[in-house]
Amino acid sequence: MPTELHPIVASNMQELITQAKDIGINILITDEWRSIEEQNALYEQGRSQDGSIVTNVEGGESYHNYGLAIDFAIELDNGDVIWDMAYDGNKNKQADWMEVVEIAKSLGFEWGGDWKNFKDYPHLQMDFGLSISELQRGKRPPKEKDA
Repeated sequence: MPTELHPIVASNMQELITQAKDIGINILITDEWRSIEEQNALYEQGRSQDGSIVTNVEGGESYHNYGLAIDFAIELDNGDVIWDMAYDGNKNKQADWMEVVEIAKSLGFEWGGDWKNFKDYPHLQMDFGLSISELQRGKRPPKEKDA
């Protein structure tokens, strides 16, 4: 099992942060690679543990477990972190959240907000055409672009 963010995902994450900053949007990466134990703890939230359900997948069933996913939020100038999808902090009459999503998509990320079931608005992933089942069987994406 991977123990860190995939290098292409990490590089594109940094590019996402840079491009968002260039248009006046500060984003915070709130999660990236996640261990199976961390995933299982998140899965229990809202089930056997207090809180709201935040995931429908157990350890080994998340692209985070394979270093192929990140979650983000908007960071305000005062340091507050928000998940407000309508906020327009750069005052260009476009929601900052959706501007970040468009940049992410241009970099090859898939957005959890486009999913039909259980929309995951902070979630971005690069699956390299691999299913969770393939990843569970040990298949891994190339470490370099065009490999």
